[in-house]
Amino acid sequence: MKTRRDFVKLAAAAGTLGVGRGAAQSPPPAVASGDALATGAAARAYWCQVAGRLASPLLPALAARKLKVSMPVESHPSSKDRPQYTYLEGFGRLLAGLAPWLELGGDASAEGRDRERLAALARTAIEAGTDPASPDFLNFAKGRQPLVDAAFLAQAMLRAPQELWGKLEPRVQQNVIAAMISSRPIPAGENNWKLFASTVEAFLHRAGAKRDDARLFEGITKHRDWYLGDGMYGDGPEFHWDYYNSFVIQPMLVEALDVVRDEAPEWKVFSDKSRERLTRWAAVQERLIAPDGSYPPIGRSLAYRGGAFQGLAMAAWRKLLAKEVSPAQARGALTAVIRRTMEAAGTFDAKGWLRIGLAGHQPGLGETYISTGSLYLCSVALLPLGLPATDAFWSAPAAKSTWEKAWAGGNLPVDKAIKSPR
Repeated sequence: MKTRRDFVKLAAAAGTLGVGRGAAQSPPPAVASGDALATGAAARAYWCQVAGRLASPLLPALAARKLKVSMPVESHPSSKDRPQYTYLEGFGRLLAGLAPWLELGGDASAEGRDRERLAALARTAIEAGTDPASPDFLNFAKGRQPLVDAAFLAQAMLRAPQELWGKLEPRVQQNVIAAMISSRPIPAGENNWKLFASTVEAFLHRAGAKRDDARLFEGITKHRDWYLGDGMYGDGPEFHWDYYNSFVIQPMLVEALDVVRDEAPEWKVFSDKSRERLTRWAAVQERLIAPDGSYPPIGRSLAYRGGAFQGLAMAAWRKLLAKEVSPAQARGALTAVIRRTMEAAGTFDAKGWLRIGLAGHQPGLGETYISTGSLYLCSVALLPLGLPATDAFWSAPAAKSTWEKAWAGGNLPVDKAIKSPR
């Protein structure tokens, strides 16, 4: 963004002029009755509305270089350091979910115009967040947390290589590369964190920078060893009952392998296996979702809300759904989750910022590493917005979920584990 006048014009066009003001004036998406969202067109319009609500007020604030003075920081009472991290958390995680949608680019439709405006705001925000002279220069290097959210921002740019990376000015691209490289001294623990380092290096490679092969391949090889069977990886060498196979592990592993799969036969084999495992994990996830959008509240990080279903969302977006899970089934299940977690009273504060919780405001779910910015990982449930409106995910008639078919007495095939050795 060359001038402040340009930003003001863009923000006004987006309906977000005045940091936080537009969000405060917009009510939460209304709860539709009955099957009002059964059609793909209605569901897509609703998803776009949710995407816009999540983007505002965060993107306009950072684009205006006012994020740090505008964004609240809700966190565990014992966590005093979260203001160091929360801003990059919110930005990287928001864009990780919206990136495929923004990558569709602008067109003459109302949705296309919204995408174009939000993508432009996102690029201006990237500039503001990686400019060392900016009051909103984000923390990529101090403490341990920045590795996590450098990776989510890197993931976003891998998912939108044209809109979020290619259209940046060369000066801004160099700032982004420098910021990503500055995260390298942060050690990655013996768990899903290995994939944060892998994702940063995969992005740097795609961006034309020199990659660190040790950091790139350690996350890949560790997770090859940590595969447990039937589409599930350990978070480290042991199994955890939680949703980290969706929050981090399967999406980042598949995408890191996308980058290196043609470099050696072993990586192509593992890439194919990782996709097969994502397909199985997504099939399991579709069965976990009740018709009202509720799902088992198991494990850590439940305040990431619908981000727990990034596995299903990614499989739908990448066309990796199992044959027994139609695109329409996935659409219905994900729509139910999004509505259940986004429409609960107290989810947003008066100015439109997310609050800690799963179904409304539940601060008890705020673990010591969670703050306001962390919550924006819920955006990854929206990955299928990256499919055009003509895709079967959006155009196919409504279909009952596996849960609905089973408990209505439908005749279902047996659910079987996959045989996918290490």
